[in-house]
Parts: sequence; C-alpha cells; structure tokens
Amino acid sequence: MAAPTIERIGEHLFVNADCVRGAAAHLADGSVDLMVTDPPYGIEGDRLDRHYNRDERFVDDGYVEVDARKYASFSRAWIAQAERVLKPGGQLYVVSGYTNLYDVLGALRKTSLREINHIIWKYNFGVYTSSKFVSSHYHILYYAKPGGRRRFNLQSRFALDQTAADGRSLNYRDREDVWSINREYKPGQRKNKNELPRALLKKILAYSSNEGELVCDFFLGGGSTAAVAIGMNRRFVGFEVSERTFRSRVPELRKIVPGSLLDVPPEAHVVRNRGKSWSAEELEQLQGRFRELHASGATRGAIVATLSAELERGAWAIRKRLRSAGSF
Repeated sequence: MAAPTIERIGEHLFVNADCVRGAAAHLADGSVDLMVTDPPYGIEGDRLDRHYNRDERFVDDGYVEVDARKYASFSRAWIAQAERVLKPGGQLYVVSGYTNLYDVLGALRKTSLREINHIIWKYNFGVYTSSKFVSSHYHILYYAKPGGRRRFNLQSRFALDQTAADGRSLNYRDREDVWSINREYKPGQRKNKNELPRALLKKILAYSSNEGELVCDFFLGGGSTAAVAIGMNRRFVGFEVSERTFRSRVPELRKIVPGSLLDVPPEAHVVRNRGKSWSAEELEQLQGRFRELHASGATRGAIVATLSAELERGAWAIRKRLRSAGSF
C-alpha cells in the first residue's frame, strides 16, 4: 500500500488517508483538544442528485460513501479512535442525519465519552415532500472525554448581560440546544458534496476551544472545519480518504489567513456572587429591597435588574429566590 499523501500548512497537518489508519499513524493518545466532524451518512450520498434534484456541475467528484450495511462497524471504528486521541476533558461534536443515528449513538455509548448535549441544527430548504413532514434538520452529538476539565467559554459570543430588543438574554438564546443556521449555497462555485456552514463551525469553536489548541476533523471533505479553525487561530489536523477531494481542497486552505475569522469577544459580565450560598442577611436584604422597589411602582424586570446589581447575583438566581418566597 502506497504511503498516504501528507500536506503541511504551517503548523497544520492534512493527511490523505482513511481516518482510522491515519489517526493511528499521526495522532498520539490524548493529543486533541476538540474534534468536529461530519462523517458520511450512509444514504447513497454519492448519488444525492437523483433524490434532491440538484445541479451537481460545480460539486467536486470524489465523495466516498459508506455502505449502510457496514455503518455500525464503520462508526465504532472511527469513534474508538476519536476517544483515544482526545485529551481528558477534550470534546467531540458529530454531525449526523437520522437514518443511521442509532449506529452513531450506539458507537458513542460503547466508549467512555459522556454526552453533554444532543443539539438539533435546523437549516433552510429541507427536502420537499408531499406525503410526510419536510426533513430540515440534522443532529449534532456533543460529547466529552472524562478525566479533565471540559472547556466551555460561557461568554465567548455574548456577555451574560447582553439583551435583544425584546429584552431576552442573547447569551441564553445562543446557548439553547436548537440552532437555526442556514446552509451555505455557492452557485457557480466549486464545492464539496456536503459542507458545514462557517457560522455553525465558528459557534462550536468559540464555545469549545481557545486559540492555539488542536482541532481535528476525521472527515475533511470540503475543508470547512479546517478553514474556520485556521481562521480562528487554532491548530488543525484533518484526514480525507478521497484523493480527488484532498487534491482539490487542500490548495484552497493555503489561502486562509490565520486569525482572519476571529471576532472581537464581548466584555465578560462578571457576577461576583454567582453560585454562592445565600446567607440569612442577604435573603432579608433581598426581601426588604423587593418590597421597597415594588411599592415604588417599578416593573418586575427593573426590580430584578436592580437587585441583581446590588446583590451581585445573576437575574435567574434573584427570580428563583423571589418565587420561592412567594414574591413573584
């Protein structure tokens, strides 16, 4: 068997090989901080144009599908490698359709990895149907390896005190487990069969990694994960089994300017007493100030904001205590 093609772009590594063999050869145990990957779905993805009525003229040839009959063993093999290469506390995001979701979940549950969230990604333009509901979502399975502290940058995109025009918390809304993010369409441009949108990848990397950390994608495909990782100043390693796809996409990644996709982070909202137990004196102060503010005619929102600032606690903690006391 010929040696796999290896390309290096600065500190980033790209390997044209099956991810199981490639990872075994090129990644040490516990070396990866974050893995984000979108494996083949086992649904004849190499012939999707027959079902979706899509114009495939600008889609790169070379997509390698997995036989549905072998999907369970395929999933167990690559997920076992993912478990090995992740650091303790390292994280894994797997994008999956529903057809072989049980196989992916079954493989994950045979490892030590623990589930953090099962995210639903709602996208635009599902497959048109006339006799059933339209399918317009994918699953994102978010897992972590035990034994170390898991990174979660709580205020990487929105500060805890940032609110929308309707008064709702932008941070809370951004962290709900249903994501509405449109897929990217590139009419007249070269593209891979199935590419993840950069908005989705930027969100994952912002919450679950820091600059300089190692991001990995076992199924490189169109290189979206690599492009976002490099653009956000992360180190990257990726594997792609298709020689044709590898040769067409890696040169494009050389054009990505490191750091070019970084956003200015919000100023973190620090709540000094967040998570601390309430003393009897604080609870008495809370009730006394609530009565004063309520008597002054202040709205509930204004009361919570004032009490949150004075007691240096989160709005949710203030509301919870007031409800338990029967004030709300």
